[in-house]
Amino acid sequence: MAEKTILRALAGETLPTPPIWMMRQAGRYLPEYKATRAQAGDFLSLCYNPDLAAEVTLQPIRRFGFDAAILFADILLVPQALGADLWFVTGEGPRLSTITARDQVDALRSTDAIHDTLNPVYETVRILARELPSETTLIGFAGAPWTVATYMIAGRGTPDQGPAHALKDEDRETFEALLARITDATIEYLSAQIEAGAEVVKLFDSWAGSLSGEDFRNYALEPAKQIIAALKARHPNVPIIAFPRGAKEAYIGFANETNADCVALDQFTDADWAAEHVQKDGCVQGNLSPEHMVTGGQALIDEVRRIKAAFSGGPHIFNLGHGITPDADPDNVALMIETLRR
Repeated sequence: MAEKTILRALAGETLPTPPIWMMRQAGRYLPEYKATRAQAGDFLSLCYNPDLAAEVTLQPIRRFGFDAAILFADILLVPQALGADLWFVTGEGPRLSTITARDQVDALRSTDAIHDTLNPVYETVRILARELPSETTLIGFAGAPWTVATYMIAGRGTPDQGPAHALKDEDRETFEALLARITDATIEYLSAQIEAGAEVVKLFDSWAGSLSGEDFRNYALEPAKQIIAALKARHPNVPIIAFPRGAKEAYIGFANETNADCVALDQFTDADWAAEHVQKDGCVQGNLSPEHMVTGGQALIDEVRRIKAAFSGGPHIFNLGHGITPDADPDNVALMIETLRR
């Protein structure tokens, strides 16, 4: 355990070469993933097949030797476990039955009942805990309440999270009841992942940037704080990474206020600024633009070196500023890792 570089960085150690993993590192840019997904039949069947989900989680570890593997799942499995209908439309993404009224929130399943649906995910974690190389850290994850709520309210992804903002502004009681239900379920879900063998967990708030002012504090920072406090009470030695994507200046102090062990940074956050204002509070993760995984070349090499240098004065986990895209070239991933490690 002491040799795992991710855990050393999360404990506050500054390493000469930062450990590296990549958001969505198991995915559509890899031919072996496409083959396994075809074997599964569809995306949700892949998520709920422990053997195949473990296989796609392991594929980028075998190919690239990342320092961490992140569980293959989806943030919308929690809404489904709570009772929302979930399906995926090819080429368009997820669809859910909408939750916009208080009686619909009240009709959701209890948080104790979510494990009936999510048990296959925990089995995937158990398989990975056995099969990953001894030096590779296993990361579990969940979507943060605000981000998950935006999908549950709109029934799909939206460019500006408008339906969720409308419900928040027009029927705050229903909105907050939904957020509370998601928060409780997320605590139970991540705790179960830890019990199954996850060594680190990450909270993805992909749409945190559409919140501002008191809304950011109330619906991004406070739920993260509540989830982290509950998890640390149960699992005090398990580090937690928070990702309030698009937080801008609200990144400052986020780790201290939520007690997160690391804050992940999006690619729009200047690395030198973050080193001064965010890394002073502990480990940071990020933040190469995913576009470099498509374009590659000298620009990729230069940017990897620049980010590494910017964060060299403190604990840092190298990563992208968001997930790798399906049009990425695996050779550029290998070039990123080679550049960082040499």
